[in-house]
Amino acid sequence: MTTSSFSHELWESGEAVYREILEHPFLLGLADGTLPRAAFRHFVVQDSHYLRDYARALAVCAAKAPTEQDVRAFADDAVGALAAEQGMHAAFMDDLGTGEPGGDAEVLPATRAYTSYLLATVYGGSFAEGLAAVLPCYWIYARVGAELLAKSSPDPLYARWIEAYGDESFQSVVRRVLELTDRIGAELSPAERRRAAQHFALTSRYEWMFWDAAWRAERWPV
Repeated sequence: MTTSSFSHELWESGEAVYREILEHPFLLGLADGTLPRAAFRHFVVQDSHYLRDYARALAVCAAKAPTEQDVRAFADDAVGALAAEQGMHAAFMDDLGTGEPGGDAEVLPATRAYTSYLLATVYGGSFAEGLAAVLPCYWIYARVGAELLAKSSPDPLYARWIEAYGDESFQSVVRRVLELTDRIGAELSPAERRRAAQHFALTSRYEWMFWDAAWRAERWPV
């Protein structure tokens, strides 16, 4: 990523939010092991709901992708999102001593708002707009994973979550998406780049809201 790249332009639109994410008590508690188990369980359950719709959003990105290689990559990522929901989350729930992730649990406000926005954007917008909307989930998790991996966590469960996103295999996926971002960004008009940056900034805020919802034990107010 260079200072003149499209990815840099997108990151600048959400960087202030990312700094707030790193200071959020949910992530601070993951790193030092003090995060209440109830908050982590809330996160895992809602993340299971989220990833099902995120996989659908990635599948739409695949359908609109510019090359066959990009189509295959996004289709693989959609399958990977579902595999994470079925595999890693199930293991977390076993360790937490609770049942199947998601299951009959209600989809809560932050999750519903985030996924609704993602799906509306990828269906109704251009490929560039859809890519910008799904990108924070890739990129912020990669940055958070790399940041926390240096410290890890004294709690083995939280250390496993950190390792999943700090791991090189996930980091390499994100680098591939960023390379695509810069490739298509070179062909966009200034207006198209601005629209994409607006989507990136907004879904970055939803990332903060998602962790905050787990920290607050969010429920529907009525």
